Amino acid sequence: MIPVDKLNNLFRTPQLTRRRKVLALAFAFATDLLQIGLLPLAWAGAQQAIDVVAMVVTMSLMGFHVLLLPTFAIELVPGVNLIPTWTGCVIAVIAFRRNEQSPSPGSSADSGQVRPPKQIHSPPPDSNPD
Repeated sequence: MIPVDKLNNLFRTPQLTRRRKVLALAFAFATDLLQIGLLPLAWAGAQQAIDVVAMVVTMSLMGFHVLLLPTFAIELVPGVNLIPTWTGCVIAVIAFRRNEQSPSPGSSADSGQVRPPKQIHSPPPDSNPD
């Protein structure tokens, strides 16, 4: 596989299944809990290592999304680890992807054909001529 194909696979946008959503949310929640629990070890670089792992795992589960970048940058600021930013980011990405992947209201999902509008039935004409 050539390097360009590897990059394309890294930044692909997978279909978000229920399993992917649950795994991403569980991992983000666990990451935020772990960072709050490891607050006394912030000097050792443990927080930053957790953030790198969270970014990679979230990208592998949900694909790349631009919201991952500011979340990762914000997590590098000391003290911000007390805010559940990874959980919030995953929830926001799920919401954005739901809107991106859902069909638009006017489109039909079957083979690209346009369906005719529904017929409105009017009452039969009066059969009694004057």
